[in-house]
Amino acid sequence: MARSAADISQDPRARQLLRTLIARHIRDGAPVGSQTLARHAGLDVSPATIRNILASLEDAGLVASPHTSAGRVPTAQGYRLFVDSLLQLRPLPEEELARLRSELPAGAGTQALLGSASELLSAMTRFVGMVSVPRRESFAFRQIEFVPLDPQRVLAILVFADGEVQNRVVQVRRAFDPAELEQAARYLNSHFAGQPLAAIRARLLQDLRQARSELEHLLASSVELAEQALAPGAEDMLLAGQARLLGLQELADLDRLRALFEAFAEKRELLQLLERTARAPGLRVFIGEETGLAPLEGMSLVTAPYGRDGRVLGVLGVIGPSRMAYDRVIPLVEAAASALGDALNPGA
Repeated sequence: MARSAADISQDPRARQLLRTLIARHIRDGAPVGSQTLARHAGLDVSPATIRNILASLEDAGLVASPHTSAGRVPTAQGYRLFVDSLLQLRPLPEEELARLRSELPAGAGTQALLGSASELLSAMTRFVGMVSVPRRESFAFRQIEFVPLDPQRVLAILVFADGEVQNRVVQVRRAFDPAELEQAARYLNSHFAGQPLAAIRARLLQDLRQARSELEHLLASSVELAEQALAPGAEDMLLAGQARLLGLQELADLDRLRALFEAFAEKRELLQLLERTARAPGLRVFIGEETGLAPLEGMSLVTAPYGRDGRVLGVLGVIGPSRMAYDRVIPLVEAAASALGDALNPGA
């Protein structure tokens, strides 16, 4: 009777053989034969016993035999068992921690930090680095100014506490004269500086419902302008290092490579995946079809949320082949998330 993956995971010899096979495949990218395993697994057993264990691993769906080779390669299920119960993680070397801290310095500005984080992840893993951009409503608002463009449009200039500036065009139902715009901006700046955008919108609507005075007209104008000017922005993410995947044997098929790069360009499905990971605590490892995205078949995604003061602001991670060095990538992603969170200061 074939043994299940759960049975295999309880067998010390099978665990050691699978760990050695995956380590060799990650290093060399080639199918691993029984003779190689006999030399490197450190098991005092006969070649026939190794072949029997390999057959059990294959029956359990943890390894597979390519048609062109007598050796075996890990399956996605094999990698999952490896990551969950066989992987031995080591702390990130101090020089790499120092590099993360030096290239993600506090006060560098949010966009610069996010760009540096994605570039660093790519450079330090040789794969694709990705960082989701925090929604601006997570950041404290410092100042707003309104500039009339024409009778139907007003330019809102928002300055956030982290120093970032956004320009947003507001469509208005009536023309506002410069004095009205200045008065509305002064009201918003004096009453709401230092608060997140979502809290400001909710408070404005509440105040308008309660207003029974000469402030009602000012509040109505402020709400009309703020509804669009302070609305949530579109989600986005930064990617770096896509070209590093071009030489991978896992992506030798041009159709697969094209589908993957289309997913990178379109971003929507990747953003939805990152949004799901942001709602779950801690580091996540998706292997192959676990992502739910067909273009990532044969690839793995390692993600970790980053944030500040207990608030998750976004997610960063690495996309690479399933035969990536998880013992190096996982601590690097965790350390990068911590360094980015420390460098950001949305509530300043």
